[in-house]
Amino acid sequence: MWWPSTVIGAGAGFALASIPGALLGALLGQAMDRRLRLQGWDDVRARLGGRPTLRDEELLFVLLGRLAKSDGRVAEGHIQQARQEMTRLDLAEPARLQAIAAFNRGKAGKERLGQHLRRVRQQPHAVEGTLRACWRMVWADGKAGRRECELVLGWGEQMGLSRNQVQAMSHDYEPRKSAVENGTMTYVAALRLLGVEADTEADLVKQAYRRLLSRHHPDKLSGSGASEAKVREATELTRELHQAYAMIRKRRGL
Repeated sequence: MWWPSTVIGAGAGFALASIPGALLGALLGQAMDRRLRLQGWDDVRARLGGRPTLRDEELLFVLLGRLAKSDGRVAEGHIQQARQEMTRLDLAEPARLQAIAAFNRGKAGKERLGQHLRRVRQQPHAVEGTLRACWRMVWADGKAGRRECELVLGWGEQMGLSRNQVQAMSHDYEPRKSAVENGTMTYVAALRLLGVEADTEADLVKQAYRRLLSRHHPDKLSGSGASEAKVREATELTRELHQAYAMIRKRRGL
């Protein structure tokens, strides 16, 4: 990556004092790039044009707004999902108002996001959190349109991940097919539900069970504005997780 101030500093330093000057100029330029968060010439043009850098939360809701509008109409599920993301982030009222404004800007689809996405790639946890929120928005209406998926995959690439890495995150939020058929659960379905193998160590089976239970328990939806349908789905999944773990323990004598 050619950071603007680093390049300029190295060039100016070389002109003044050859190689030692170039090294010193590059170091000073790099410090300026980091301080100003300049990661490319697009950032320089944006600053010269008076366009402010989006804060991480603002960027997130711009992305969510663009996803919600990508199929032409913002569904009620999209609105509810945006509210849930605000609750998830525990935003105070001023920050919620900023998030709503960013969501509406995202729906308009006029902002160039490349420079902001490239900035986030320096924060791995922020990258994953942003993309997971995007997938939750994609699946908020129960289906994933081609346009929505391509947007998320493209954003993930700009943030430094492969398309396969980004796509893998989607699986956690796809509408789930029940592991129970005709009132019974098979052993294979139980293993698949917990994401373990028949020979997975007992401690790892327990860890997988507890992790999924913590992630999907309906109590986590309390006060989040989740629809009754989502609460029912979480309750049913929790019941199936209990059933799957009990079946695996019994079959393996754990």
